[in-house]
Amino acid sequence: MRIIAGYQNLDQQDRNASVAIGNFDGVHRGHQVLIDDAKKASAGGFVGVVTFEPHPRRFFQPDAPQFRLSTQSDKARLLRDYGVDRLYNLSFDSSLASLSAEDFVRIVLYQGLGVSHIVVGADFRFGRGRTGDAVMLRTMGAELGFGVTIHELLGDEAGEFASTAVRAMLAEGRCQDAARQLGRWPSISGPVVMGDQRGRELGYPTANLEFGEQMVPRYGIYAAWADVLEGPYQGRHAGVVSIGERPTFGVNAPNFEVHIFDFSGDLYGTEISVGLVKFLRGEEKFDGIDPLIAQMDRDSMAAREALAAAKIPEWSV
Repeated sequence: MRIIAGYQNLDQQDRNASVAIGNFDGVHRGHQVLIDDAKKASAGGFVGVVTFEPHPRRFFQPDAPQFRLSTQSDKARLLRDYGVDRLYNLSFDSSLASLSAEDFVRIVLYQGLGVSHIVVGADFRFGRGRTGDAVMLRTMGAELGFGVTIHELLGDEAGEFASTAVRAMLAEGRCQDAARQLGRWPSISGPVVMGDQRGRELGYPTANLEFGEQMVPRYGIYAAWADVLEGPYQGRHAGVVSIGERPTFGVNAPNFEVHIFDFSGDLYGTEISVGLVKFLRGEEKFDGIDPLIAQMDRDSMAAREALAAAKIPEWSV
């Protein structure tokens, strides 16, 4: 997959794509259907996704708590794995935000990207003041010579597929429900960073990740799959995750650490993605190290049992 920054001065090989447009945060099952429609409309050509960095919500609400379901690199990886040929990252800045709906279509999509077909959800809005909608896009497409597919909002018996719904589920520790929306386990991703190495002293060495812009799920202990994305330990490993402020040690900042079972390698700097499979219990404060270690033993056993029983989400829309 080629990643293209911006919409100006594109090579000819990056023009004439059939594209889906949106934020694609989490690349959930609704997003996947939009991409499928773009593939169908490509008539053997290449398929693209047009998205925005930073997320428009961050641009308009710079002080909002972190909310993203996927990092920029994780989103790119998910889109690549789903068969996208081109990822067009449009810089969402004051210049782009100030474009009228008409100018966004004419200057960015038609003249800049040179799209052949566009797929959007029925709730798609664009342009200054969000004055443009999917119907307007289809009308302008007919005038300018590109096709437009408008897809009704998607869901199943549990509700509409939406990034907002996934965030609400993760805030409550509802991993299975979030996985049903995503078609895979909800995850936290990034390079492994240096922690305080306290877990090693307790007999439970951990790989630490920083949340960055990713939302913080419900504090507590989770059964998890750790996917090592590169290097000699590449592959899926079983583990147990702790998310919280580690009250036993007086830490007051959100922390993410995963203990990978039966593992002794060095992962510092390695990109990993940790899928949360089952919420096991809430965060607790312990009166000393020994009760904490005893609980960690129980947590590890519970996580192994949960992972042995877990089924990989393979729901189809």
